[in-house]
Amino acid sequence: MNLIAPQPDPASPIVRIVDVWKTRGHNAVLKGVNLEAHRGQVVCLLGPSGAGKSTLLRCINALEVSDRGVVYVDGVAIGCKEHNGVFYRMPEREVSRQRADIGMVFQNFNLFPHMSVIDNIIDAPIRVRGEPRTLALERGHDLLRRVGLADKANSFPRHLSGGQQQRIAIARALAMAPKLMLFDEPTSSLDPHLVGEVLEVIKGLAATGMTMIIVTHEVQFARDVADLVAVMADGVIIESGPPQSALSQPRDPRAQAFLARSLRQQN
Repeated sequence: MNLIAPQPDPASPIVRIVDVWKTRGHNAVLKGVNLEAHRGQVVCLLGPSGAGKSTLLRCINALEVSDRGVVYVDGVAIGCKEHNGVFYRMPEREVSRQRADIGMVFQNFNLFPHMSVIDNIIDAPIRVRGEPRTLALERGHDLLRRVGLADKANSFPRHLSGGQQQRIAIARALAMAPKLMLFDEPTSSLDPHLVGEVLEVIKGLAATGMTMIIVTHEVQFARDVADLVAVMADGVIIESGPPQSALSQPRDPRAQAFLARSLRQQN
């Protein structure tokens, strides 16, 4: 299989995952995953716990190092360089520069507890991108309005609900003006009555044309927002396609069983 990346092309996939394998100990977590996401698409990854969804997401921004295979973002191999047909891990400083263009929102918010909300948002643009503080503050307050928390700029994370903290985490990721957003089960740590406010923010991003890859257990949310759904099990993608077919008429028995179980639990 040819792993050499083409030159970036507006019509080409912004994310191209090529034959990605990942092993931990004797356990193969990912087994030759291939997936593409085009600009402006929302891709939802579904599947049971242990399917490899979060590991795949972390491989996209090189938080995990794949054993084999390559992830390209905008035609550039992430976390590695090719020399004479062989891919080598890049120095962490170079990997960090690549990650600056890929926003990621985790399950557990990961906000700095000693910083105010606005300082959480402007820290990376100032420190990593070298933005003037005035510009970072202007964008930060705009992002707070966008996620419905304009009045929380000077609050500290401990004074916010889980849903509010997750919306701040989304604003913080957006502050870096990423070309791609990754969400790792962004509602799994929230009380049920807080889930909707976070999903509404993500739906709003989808409406703006933001390219997103979302690991989620919310089947109805995936049906509403996704352009492409990929169902994973045992480290491989067992079902993929538009939500109408992948969720309503899955062909793989494992996907059928997972979706039936998920819908029972959510109803």
